[in-house]
Amino acid sequence: MLAPSPSGNVEYFAAARRWNGDVSRQTSIITPKEEGSAVSQVTSTSKSNQELGIPTPKNALERVRNIGLVAHIDAGKTTVTERILLYSGRIHRSGEVHDGQATMDYMAEEQERGITITSAATSCEWRHHQLNIIDTPGHVDFTAEVERSLRVLDGAIGVFCAVAGVEAQSETVWRQATKYKVPRLAFVNKMDRVGADFKKAVKSIRDRLEVHPVPVQIPFGQEKDFGGVIDLISMQLITFPDDESRTIEVAPIPESHQAAALEARDHLLEALSEFDEAILEKYLEGEDILFEEIIAALRRGTIANEITPVLCGTALKNKGVQTLLDAVVRYLPSPADVPPITGSCPQSSENVIRHADDKEPMAALAFKIVSDPNGDLTFVRVYSGVLRQGDKVVNVNRNGKERIGRIVKMHAASREAVDELHAGDIAAVIGLKNTVTGETLADPDNPVLLENIDFPETVISLAIEPKSKADRDKLGMVLAKLAKEDPTFTRFTDDQTGQTIISGMGELHLEVLCNRITREFGVGAEMGRPMVAYRQTLRKPVDIEGRHVKQSGGKGQYGVVKVRFEPTESLGMLEFKNEIVGGSVPREYIPAVEAGIREATQRVQEWRFPFVGIQASLYDGSSHDVDSSEMAFKAAGILAFRNAVEAAGHILLEPMMKIEVQVPEEYVGDAIGDLTSRRANIEEIEGEGKVRRVHGKVPIAEMFGYSTSLRSMTQGRGTYSMEPSEYAPVPESIAEKVRKEYAERDKQK
Repeated sequence: MLAPSPSGNVEYFAAARRWNGDVSRQTSIITPKEEGSAVSQVTSTSKSNQELGIPTPKNALERVRNIGLVAHIDAGKTTVTERILLYSGRIHRSGEVHDGQATMDYMAEEQERGITITSAATSCEWRHHQLNIIDTPGHVDFTAEVERSLRVLDGAIGVFCAVAGVEAQSETVWRQATKYKVPRLAFVNKMDRVGADFKKAVKSIRDRLEVHPVPVQIPFGQEKDFGGVIDLISMQLITFPDDESRTIEVAPIPESHQAAALEARDHLLEALSEFDEAILEKYLEGEDILFEEIIAALRRGTIANEITPVLCGTALKNKGVQTLLDAVVRYLPSPADVPPITGSCPQSSENVIRHADDKEPMAALAFKIVSDPNGDLTFVRVYSGVLRQGDKVVNVNRNGKERIGRIVKMHAASREAVDELHAGDIAAVIGLKNTVTGETLADPDNPVLLENIDFPETVISLAIEPKSKADRDKLGMVLAKLAKEDPTFTRFTDDQTGQTIISGMGELHLEVLCNRITREFGVGAEMGRPMVAYRQTLRKPVDIEGRHVKQSGGKGQYGVVKVRFEPTESLGMLEFKNEIVGGSVPREYIPAVEAGIREATQRVQEWRFPFVGIQASLYDGSSHDVDSSEMAFKAAGILAFRNAVEAAGHILLEPMMKIEVQVPEEYVGDAIGDLTSRRANIEEIEGEGKVRRVHGKVPIAEMFGYSTSLRSMTQGRGTYSMEPSEYAPVPESIAEKVRKEYAERDKQK
């Protein structure tokens, strides 16, 4: 066995440059220079980087990698991040998600639930490169965290479970990364689990994500026999013999795996030859393709989004993360490798291009706000120029001045103060007063407006009530803070019910926010089902007199009107018609009659729900020369409507929503059955590939909890959208239940 060289050179990759098809090689062991020092293990000289195929940086910017980890919930993103921090020397002991000790899951809610809720930023070094890392949530309710992270990242690692392959949220985050043209690596995690299947996982990446996955490694065994990886570039077996894998052992590929390795290498070279003519020519001629040529082609293909290199391992068992880190610095782009950012001139709307260069005017995008008692943190990505502490900048979206207070680099919840940020840097600024997510900060003398961040529409709403009067005063301020922090969280007061309604991306999203309101801000609040904004209309046309006459000596009140009330098909607001001929109701009193009828239709206290879809035609009446007044005729209009309701009866109406449900073909029957049980009217089913879209109308009262139900029945792969449509009559059996329910609520007030 070969001992490591004093410089820490990794000799097995150097040997790959001379590989000529002979997979029988001498074994090497790579160990840390100092016991217990992860930094010593992974830090090497520039010569070592060349042997590893890592491009030699020409400047500091080319040493930067802004990357994110994205995947479905429970695929292992946070565990991978913990191991990255461990092997890079950023931490010296990794925490586990299941123990609530993960460095990146620092919120109490995250530690209790064992999931990532908010994206957390950190940075570390690997082979003289700075890695700025964002660990994103995997739950669909927190997809906005992924959206805004991908908007500012240059590369990403998609983490996939070796058992489940591509899962629902993996598809969502992959589409988000594609929208922003982010180059990606794929890491097939959990290779040690029962049911792990690397080939199946790669196939699911190809089929479901519609990309070109190219394995650069294949597993050496799987499930309980997983022992390491076979590197297809060096054609060496890499194993991780100790528990924390501080030592990497490199050996010849066993004879039992040589055929599979050669076949996989051929597939790798075929994939590269599809877009690299030099490799194609050598491949067809049967010539040796040098190590450096393969690495360079993989890098070009990855940055151009032509291919997705695939690696494998098991982060929990400390296997495969070091080679993943090598792949990050080899294949993913630096800020200098991605196209310059394009914005617009705020005065002329002409396109403005800013390069990742410290010499250009400063331009930065605020992509995340975090509330903090000592001053809100505004996370920014600097695209050009230098942002210094104390600088005065302009918020281009609001045309307002901002002053840069303190600047901090984040390590989960920890902060490290810095004086300035350079092009390509990601950090947080303390002290901004009027900047929110998606807004641009720029040099006041050279402003540029960068593209904003698009967030999905909210899909669920719940009512929130303070527990006491003291809490009521605080709740509004806390909700405003949360809305500033989270672009997918909105709140408003329902004019009809008086309830405060909060909206978000799912029930878990709103539950977590409610817990934060109680835990972080100390405000007592409870969530409940919101009251549906029901309406009513008359059952049939009626002719009614409204008589308001009080004459008992002195000036009295006199107003008499005759009104024809009819229900209309439009179900809009009241339509008032003046059909008075001959002046039976003086012209100056007719607006008062209309005002009285309109007021009566909206008297929620008297009727519980407002009336809509009614035409009121004033056709006759009488007046008194002395006792008539606007007040008297308004009262007559109110009495006329009250009499009409008693004579005609009323029908309860409910808001209907247009709904579009998108599900995989195999779940169409379940989705339709569930919608039918919710009193939906299915209008159309469209086909598009393996996806079906179901269109229809459904009462909003039946849709609470639908988001969770749809995800459950489709294994998280179904999505839906709704928009208001119309009001429709409620079946009488259900209308009676609604009236009783709301009457009970009124008693409790």
